[in-house]
Amino acid sequence: MNTWDLPHTLGALRRDRRFTEQRLRTRSIKDEIRENLILKLRSGERLFEGVHGYDDSVIPQIVNALLSRHNFILLGLRGQAKTKLIRMLTTLLDPAIPYIAGSEVRDNPYQPISRYGRTVIEEQGEETPIAWLTPEHRYVEKLATPDVTVADMIGDIDPIKAARQGADISDELTIHYGLVPRANRAVFALNELPDLAGRIQVSLFNIMQEGDVQIKGYPVRLPLDVLLVFTANPEDYTARGKIITPLKDRIGSEIRTHYPLNVEQGVAITMQEAWRQREGCGELLLPGYLVEVVEQIAFVAREDRRVDKRSGVSQRLAITTLENVISNAERRAIESGDDIVTPRVSDVYAALPAITGKVELEYEGELKGGDAVAREIIRNAIGRVYKKYMGNATLGPTVKWFDDGGSVKVEEPMTSASLLAQLAKVDGLLEKTRHLGLEESEPDSLRASAGEFILEGLHALRRISRDEELGFRGEEKRGTDFVEDEAPDIDPTEFRRKRNRQRYN
Repeated sequence: MNTWDLPHTLGALRRDRRFTEQRLRTRSIKDEIRENLILKLRSGERLFEGVHGYDDSVIPQIVNALLSRHNFILLGLRGQAKTKLIRMLTTLLDPAIPYIAGSEVRDNPYQPISRYGRTVIEEQGEETPIAWLTPEHRYVEKLATPDVTVADMIGDIDPIKAARQGADISDELTIHYGLVPRANRAVFALNELPDLAGRIQVSLFNIMQEGDVQIKGYPVRLPLDVLLVFTANPEDYTARGKIITPLKDRIGSEIRTHYPLNVEQGVAITMQEAWRQREGCGELLLPGYLVEVVEQIAFVAREDRRVDKRSGVSQRLAITTLENVISNAERRAIESGDDIVTPRVSDVYAALPAITGKVELEYEGELKGGDAVAREIIRNAIGRVYKKYMGNATLGPTVKWFDDGGSVKVEEPMTSASLLAQLAKVDGLLEKTRHLGLEESEPDSLRASAGEFILEGLHALRRISRDEELGFRGEEKRGTDFVEDEAPDIDPTEFRRKRNRQRYN
């Protein structure tokens, strides 16, 4: 909303029929959000645009909390759009609301809570200057850290302000307001609540129960109008801290978030968040099956027993992996002079740095090594997607060609034309790319990528073999069913005994 045509004095505000005194005096931010939410629900407008997978789970619970005028907390593992959700609460705020210009706590002109606001109105009356808050000004966010103090959150005496104003140190005008009072008439979001020290959490009690704060011994109470929203990782309660019980009791609703429930939801999130609008490297042709492979990596990792379930596998893994995959394909296109950028399966393996840093391993995984576990996860993800697209394809002639001694060495730097020439040697391979939706008229880069994917899928199903020196070749022992890799059974107790014997002998 443009604020230039809005009233800029208290007298003009009183005369403007768009803003009634009774409504501005009595309507809290929770009432405001509730009213705007009801209007959106009645109109059928989509809430929290761009958030996928929560329509039937998390969003209805948030709606219930807002309709109940609750402060609430979002509990969930990393990468579950908690911060994104709370930042979108500003879409439920009015386009603009008035406040007394210069007020640190954004005083309501009809109901000022600070000494400054009351003094200005007493002195200037109808000429009191009015400024306007837009939704982006009405959202305050703080990351909780152990070094946060009560002064940071609530406020403290400011002797420098007292000296500048020539005021007594006990004067209310010498208060330095903390983050929460400055978030008056706004949404205050506190991320990673368990990291906040217990004594600081105690300072939030009055705000949540009585709606006011007291600042370090001053005989003044500020009846704040604020919606408090928190986020936390439930596993952090013991790892870094905890939410004290009295504070949990004062939080109106506790809402659990989750990872995408299916690959389609995950793909929608990844394609929305990943940076794909590249310039200067040629046209990007991104195969759909390859995007699914990237998404399946996250799903396979969340199910793998070698990966720490308490830590979770963030959706950022799929997002950053896809970005790395595209970048590796860009680099190849630049070096080879191709004007089309088409990622391949080899680019997924080249994106290992985007995977290993986001996967916390259990004991068995640490023994095997992060890179080895990540490579097996990629192979299992390829196998899942291969079965989806190629489950009904007959690739007997292709497998037989390898069993009869054929081999193909596929290297990541190869141009699309040279890779396609290599794949064309394999009996019946390229004709099967039609199962991936490709025709012979498609660009060489797409057909080459599809052919490599089919070979990787056969390798994932153990129907052909692959090594760094010889490339793809026949597999002496192969099965017809895809079985995901698992770490070998290891007795942790026996391992520790053996390690101790080696250490002390």
